[in-house]
Amino acid sequence: MSIRVGIGQDSHRFDLENPDRVLKLAGIEIEGEPGLSGNSDADVVLHAVTNAVSGVTGVNILGERSDYLCQKGITDSAAYLKDALRFLRKGRVLHVSVSIEAQRPKLAPYTDRMKKRLAGLLGISPNQVGLTATSGEGLTAFGRGEGIQVIAVLTAELED
Repeated sequence: MSIRVGIGQDSHRFDLENPDRVLKLAGIEIEGEPGLSGNSDADVVLHAVTNAVSGVTGVNILGERSDYLCQKGITDSAAYLKDALRFLRKGRVLHVSVSIEAQRPKLAPYTDRMKKRLAGLLGISPNQVGLTATSGEGLTAFGRGEGIQVIAVLTAELED
């Protein structure tokens, strides 16, 4: 077995022109905030984690694979993550660390639910999920409230 580490990043703007769009982060709905722009549900957390899995497996899911799923009407970002995880084959996720940069929403009320949902999707325990957030002190578009950026680092064990 070998240990691999993948880094994933994603960012989306708030979709201020579509008030019916729901904000989803880590697979849960966040009420009272505008949704994010994207072809899918624009779950920026799941996209960053999916990109981190792609970094471990070398199989790029977001892009061609997710575009194909979108064209089939599959817009739930959890489906993209599940698609990426199947390329671990006999491997397993050991840990994921997620760092969110956003002025809004305030995430403290949602952190436990987000960690549990991520853990469930990844097949790990919530204590194997690190989740942090920063406003970035307003230095970036994300810190100014224009959207959300996420960086994820995922550690996995793979069969050689």
